[in-house]
Amino acid sequence: MPYLIPKEELKSDDKLKGKAGIDLNVDHYNIYDGKHKLIDLNMRQLKFYYDWIKHYQRLLARKREFDKKNTGSRNYLETRAKLQRDYRRVADIQNDFLQKLVLGLCQKYGQIVIEDLDVKHMKMGVASKGLHRSMFGTFRSILTYKSEQYGNDLVVADRLYPSTQICSKCQYRKTGDEKITLWGNKKHHTKHNEYVCYNCGNNIDRDENASINLYQYLDSKWYKEKSRAEKQMA
Repeated sequence: MPYLIPKEELKSDDKLKGKAGIDLNVDHYNIYDGKHKLIDLNMRQLKFYYDWIKHYQRLLARKREFDKKNTGSRNYLETRAKLQRDYRRVADIQNDFLQKLVLGLCQKYGQIVIEDLDVKHMKMGVASKGLHRSMFGTFRSILTYKSEQYGNDLVVADRLYPSTQICSKCQYRKTGDEKITLWGNKKHHTKHNEYVCYNCGNNIDRDENASINLYQYLDSKWYKEKSRAEKQMA
């Protein structure tokens, strides 16, 4: 029988009880705790298995195309077994990576702020494969239960909170044709990965800007107005 560690035994370092805002992206996570940190998800080990998975998928597709009735052949089944094996290896590497990453976050920070991403809707977009590999759902699931174990305060920002559209310096919010999209901004000719504030001139990486906004979420006008509206409705 597996041994479950009692919650009271799981303690993080009280000296390191800070706060962090985490912005999740397709191939990297941005963490801001007063300083910006970038977590790259394109591990060399994963790329090795992704290449083999792509190779096996092509082989199976070719076999089905030329001989649809012979999908039960020994050669076909062996190739499919190799594909499934590499999928399992990728899943194990990803899980190990996330477990260690989240453990470090929970031991270091007392409060963690993340976005409430609409993953189902996002999977229909152009970056759906990269989105799946970024493990948004798994990351949040692990972070949720580990935060409970360590007694951390996990704050999930409102799904409508425009963290990528607000200037982290002056709180100016981009609307309409000023918004940043996956293709940047056509009106102002800015790139998709940069945030240029049209109010104060702040020029910063878009994802870094979003992580700072999440770090400041509980002190933001958006959160205060939302809380005030909820109290009035109660």
